[in-house]
Amino acid sequence: MNTLSNSAFTEQQSANETVDADENGGQYMRIGEVASQLGVTLRALRFYEDKGLVAPRRIGTTRLYDRRAITRLKLIMLGRRVGFSLREVKQIMDLYEPNGSNYRQLKVLLEKGTRQLARLEKQRLDLDNAIGELQQTLTSVRTSLDGAVSRS
Repeated sequence: MNTLSNSAFTEQQSANETVDADENGGQYMRIGEVASQLGVTLRALRFYEDKGLVAPRRIGTTRLYDRRAITRLKLIMLGRRVGFSLREVKQIMDLYEPNGSNYRQLKVLLEKGTRQLARLEKQRLDLDNAIGELQQTLTSVRTSLDGAVSRS
């Protein structure tokens, strides 16, 4: 084996063994473990990586996620659940300053969150109205059916 392939073999072998600690002393998790823990598909994790939202450590073809990457994934999923686009999620996360006050990030989050809350509340109102209309229609249909059965 030449040096290059021996090095790649050693990296892959270490990725297959117990996952080493990250720079903060936490454990790395493989993509399958992260997907299982977060309830997402492997494809979704790769998609988020392709979009630049998360950057797992790579050893050969093995993706290893540290605590920071998993936290980012949780934030991505929260943002998606409340209706933010991936672009908005990325914009908010990119404003994070590990040693700063994060004032700008929090301000943008508050602005976007307030707008999104208003959209969600309007959707809820629209859904409540649609549900009420459908309930009334179904009540009328049941009444008509009951009357038709009585006359038969």
